[in-house]
Amino acid sequence: MPRRRTPALLACALLTAGLVGCSGDTGPARPQAVPTQTPAATTPAPRVPAGTAPERAFAVGVRQLKLNRDGDRPLPVTVWYPAAGKAGGEPERSAGAADGRFPVVMFSHGLGGRPADYETLLTRWAAAGFVVAAPTFPHTSRGTDTNVLDVLNQPADVSYALTQVLALDGKAGDPLRGRLAGDRVAAAGHSAGGVTTIGLFTAGRDERLDAGVVFAGTALGVGTAFAGAAAPQLFVHGEADEVVQYAAGKEAYDKVPWPKAMLSLSNGDHGRALLSDGATLRVVSDTTVEFLRWTLYGDEAAKRRIPTDAARGDIAVLDNRL
Repeated sequence: MPRRRTPALLACALLTAGLVGCSGDTGPARPQAVPTQTPAATTPAPRVPAGTAPERAFAVGVRQLKLNRDGDRPLPVTVWYPAAGKAGGEPERSAGAADGRFPVVMFSHGLGGRPADYETLLTRWAAAGFVVAAPTFPHTSRGTDTNVLDVLNQPADVSYALTQVLALDGKAGDPLRGRLAGDRVAAAGHSAGGVTTIGLFTAGRDERLDAGVVFAGTALGVGTAFAGAAAPQLFVHGEADEVVQYAAGKEAYDKVPWPKAMLSLSNGDHGRALLSDGATLRVVSDTTVEFLRWTLYGDEAAKRRIPTDAARGDIAVLDNRL
């Protein structure tokens, strides 16, 4: 992916139709709930072998990595991970890691956000048995110049950060040494981070990724030429999203050629429910945890639970093509 791709037309499109608001046709209606479907014979199966995800909840540790890509892109990374100790407390800084080897999820924040904004959701992933690494991007995080165009450079940032995180598995004395399942990796992100995540499976395809979770995202700027090995995708989008229209997320979802599902939040906006606890976040967190358990641990029982978690209450509708 080019690092300085900023033509005027693309700038206009990103600013007016993708990340900071749009208007016009609401597009197609939300997908209706459908039974689990078997992908067409031409769709390759996910490459993670069958297995079982941890059943217990873990305590959560948290640490910071100071990274810098190419010397001019500082990328501090917050890492939440399964920790030794009693589950249920606040994340403990630099806690010892729990025994086991845990898949990795790279998370990308939205425009004007920071990883800590999503701590409630991301610590639930860590407590379920995942190492979650979230970069703070140099030009789209809170307190920066908020250059929306720099989203196009972020897939490469995530790939760089992933390389550095995975290197911890072999680093003597590191708390995560021997704890990372580097062959089982997903990417996830919200809003501009959703664009970043889609880009990791299209123009900036990172072949190490086995799955993706896109919250309120669009393919604007990164395209829908999904490439490489099959990587199941879960899209989550509010039908009342006032920033990235539901139709834009649905359009990107429709282009995914692999096993996929879309969780449509009936009264969901652009993502405030992701930032604080509540009924909507519980549905989202439970559904995404089961999706990650299936795609990264190969847990078929978790896959079967996805429709049940998604249907709790009248909060969401699941289009299930996994």
